[in-house]
Amino acid sequence: MSVTAVLAEINEFLLCSTPAAWIEEAVKQQELLLIDHANCEKKAASTAMTLLYKHIERDDLLKKMSQLAREELLHFEQVVNIMKDRGIAYRNVSSSRYAAVLREEVRKESKNSGPHGARNELVDILIIGALIEARSCERFAVLAPHLDDVLAKFYRSLLRSEGRHYQDYLSLAAQYAGEDIQWRIDELRAIEKQLIQSPDSEFRFHSGVPALHSA
Repeated sequence: MSVTAVLAEINEFLLCSTPAAWIEEAVKQQELLLIDHANCEKKAASTAMTLLYKHIERDDLLKKMSQLAREELLHFEQVVNIMKDRGIAYRNVSSSRYAAVLREEVRKESKNSGPHGARNELVDILIIGALIEARSCERFAVLAPHLDDVLAKFYRSLLRSEGRHYQDYLSLAAQYAGEDIQWRIDELRAIEKQLIQSPDSEFRFHSGVPALHSA
């Protein structure tokens, strides 16, 4: 599938586009953007590795998550190299609310939930993974026209892999659910939309509308 087709699919999947106010803030805060982007790539690799360790019996998941982890770590290395070229020191920054709030929605497995609990938890984690990858891909695409040539070229180069990651997560969720999950996808998409469109006190790669613009 072409990058254009993948982006069209992602824009249909997401319930809203990135607000112009966030793009404006990202252009102003490119140092923080790159630092948090590096963190996001590292966390994405960690999520994939956690799934690898927890679900060793699922061959398709092992194959796709191992590939995803390798690619995310490569992207992390590439972002760090760009930062080094620009004299930006990699440092700790607080995490955004975005992924944390989405993960709070995961239906947790409990002693009394039986096999359905484990399945529901995995399905939710995979749907959220698809949402995060889709939003990342969408943001790379909308940011690129506003950035210098080097960074714009780099972000455009990520579109194909990030789009594939979104598709992999979503296909695995459908595969392991064993039933129609559109209702659950819609619930989580609505929460994701609210996070993107509501005021956010901190600027991060996946943050919402900068509070400065929300009054």
